[in-house]
Amino acid sequence: MSHGKTDRTAEMETFLSVACTGSLSAAARELELTPSAVSRIMTRLEKRLGVRLIVRSTRRLRLTSEGESYALAARRILKDLDDTETMLANRGSPSGNIKVSTATAHSRLTIVPLMKEFLLRYPDITLEIDVSDQIRDVSAGHVDVAIRFGHLADTGLHARRLGETGRVVVASPEYLANAGIPQIPADLAQHNCLDFSFRRLEPGWPFRENGQDFMLAVTGNVIANNGETLVELALQGMGITRVGSFHVQQALASGQLVPLLEEYNPQDREAIHAVFIGGKNTPARIRVFVDYLVEKMQKKEPMQTA
Repeated sequence: MSHGKTDRTAEMETFLSVACTGSLSAAARELELTPSAVSRIMTRLEKRLGVRLIVRSTRRLRLTSEGESYALAARRILKDLDDTETMLANRGSPSGNIKVSTATAHSRLTIVPLMKEFLLRYPDITLEIDVSDQIRDVSAGHVDVAIRFGHLADTGLHARRLGETGRVVVASPEYLANAGIPQIPADLAQHNCLDFSFRRLEPGWPFRENGQDFMLAVTGNVIANNGETLVELALQGMGITRVGSFHVQQALASGQLVPLLEEYNPQDREAIHAVFIGGKNTPARIRVFVDYLVEKMQKKEPMQTA
């Protein structure tokens, strides 16, 4: 069985050489075979397929329509084989550059602390970390891997789930000492609420009361396009904000920020994904990087299962 497959690969390579060079003798020189050996292979191939692939003229060989179809398929199959062999050969020692796009706070708090071990594990890989709260285009090749939060658009890209994060309403003890502690969501109307500036599917903050989910519009004197700014403003006692839990883990643990209205928290979760151009020919360096993120972040965030 395997011998037949090897012969078919050799047949494809021989046929493509004949198709590209336009003659049996030129293909023979390219393949380091005798012209008679090339002729025998072509005859055997046409006999097995039961169709004519080439038409011999006085000056040059010409492909039939069946030959054109076979040439397209043979190129694709041989390329897939080469790519697969390269991928497998690189499995032990992936190398090259990976450009990673990650949001500002998540990069500092979660991604960057994981990079030392990854680079020690894969010394032939280099990383270029693009830290921004803007969404970079993976499909256009601007980045290799993007860390994305929330719902993923149907882009045809591959995504591996890394975990998820909840959201929490917080303020500093200083702010609460001056402005009072909201007891129910409606109390937020009397407070300075620091919110994100980018448009969401629904305006306001979600809450759950008596089993019912609802959206509460909030107002304040500052809006920002990233969570780190909102957290910093809250730490300064400027107001109340609602951000991803990962933003404020340390501040909550140290008491710099206090969680609010937890009994009304709808416990909405936001999935975290690594997004990349996938498929069986994904470069080894991309595959091992995404595998590493899954390994480390799913350990770190056990509340998620894919």
